[in-house]
Order: sequence, then structure tokens, then C-alpha cells
Amino acid sequence: MTKEDFLEGQTILIDKPLGWTSFDAVNKIRWKLKKKFNLKNIKVGHAGTLDPLATGLLVICIGKHTKKIESLMAGKKTYTGTILLGKTTPSYDLETEFDKEFPIDHIDDALLEKVRQTFIGEIDQVPPVFSAKQIDGKRAYDYAREGKEVVMKTNKVFIDSFSINSERFPEIDFEISCSKGTYIRSIAHDFGKMLGSGGTLTALRRTASGEQRIEESVSVDNFLKTIEEL
Repeated sequence: MTKEDFLEGQTILIDKPLGWTSFDAVNKIRWKLKKKFNLKNIKVGHAGTLDPLATGLLVICIGKHTKKIESLMAGKKTYTGTILLGKTTPSYDLETEFDKEFPIDHIDDALLEKVRQTFIGEIDQVPPVFSAKQIDGKRAYDYAREGKEVVMKTNKVFIDSFSINSERFPEIDFEISCSKGTYIRSIAHDFGKMLGSGGTLTALRRTASGEQRIEESVSVDNFLKTIEEL
């Protein structure tokens, strides 16, 4: 590919590593392209944020393909991950420390299945306080980290499928396909709550976004190496 190819537009599927923000991946790719082709600037964006503690498919749009971001974000997403039952954190994942413990002895396969079924279809969901949701021009997590109370508005989301595996109980492995805007951390929190316990998302990986699949992705390092070798 040439400089003109990138400027005209490319869509790249990246396997985002653990601990990186989505912006980290975008920034590294933009910097490498600018340096390689001696550009003052080039548009690079992503179609759907992944939390730093999540891994997996990040759709990167370059050049004129950044105009496709909205349409690429509209497709349903598929994730795999793990919910730890019996404990909660303020962020609903491992970004913050465990703050509460709950009983789990009453949870059996029948209860797990009954609760799982309630998540299928359209549901009302409250986003986590530790999220990038905009409230009065400021991100919710900024308020949360300042210790300020935030009232999060309920959103309607759609869950196409939600399968669970309790072989490692109290860790519940899952796969979920859902609409744009679904917070999997909130699914974990609400799942634990509806079981009469608590739930924390301890692992998350995005495996599909619309028609894009994780199997078609490359690592950030490999893509940066490809640019360098052009």
C-alpha cells in the first residue's frame, strides 16, 4: 500500500491488547503513518470503543474510511468473557477494588438458567458510573473518580443471544451477542444482582462487530511492522 492508498481510505481489523485504550491503538497507528509517509496529519479513528481491560476486535478506519465509522458501529457486537459471582466493584469490573461480598450458596443451575433467560431480547440497562457516557459535557467516569454522585439514565438495548457455562463456578464464562451501546459490565453487575448475589466482569473479549470477525484481525505490533516495511 502507498501513502495515497491510506489517504483514500483503509479499514483495518486490530486485536487490541489488554491494558490499551482504544485511543492508544489509534494514536500509535496514526503516528506510524505520519512518520512513514512524512505526513502532517492523517485521519485515523475506531468504530466502537473497547475498555482498557477488554481485548479483541477493534475496527480501525484510516483516511476517507473514517466517514464509514458511524455505519460500521451500527452492527451488533459479540463478546466472550467471565463474570465472577459473589463480589462487586464500583466500576463493575477489575478497574476498581472489590468493595462488597455476597452469598452464592443458593445459586444452582436452575436459577442460573432462569436468570439467563431474562436477558434475552430488549432490556433496560443502566450504564456503569465508570463509563465514557457524557453528562453535562463531562464523561461519567470523571465524576466517579472525583467521588461525585452521578445519576445514569436507563438505555434500551437488545440482547440477541446470551449463553453461559458454570463449570468454573463461581466464575461464569459467557458469550453474548448484543446491540450497539450495550455495556457488558452492566450485564455482569445485573446478572449477579438478579441471582440475589453480586457480579463482577473479570474478563472480556470482543470477537465480532457487524460483519467483521476477530479471526481476520492482526496485532497492533504486526500492523505497525507492515507499515514500516512498505
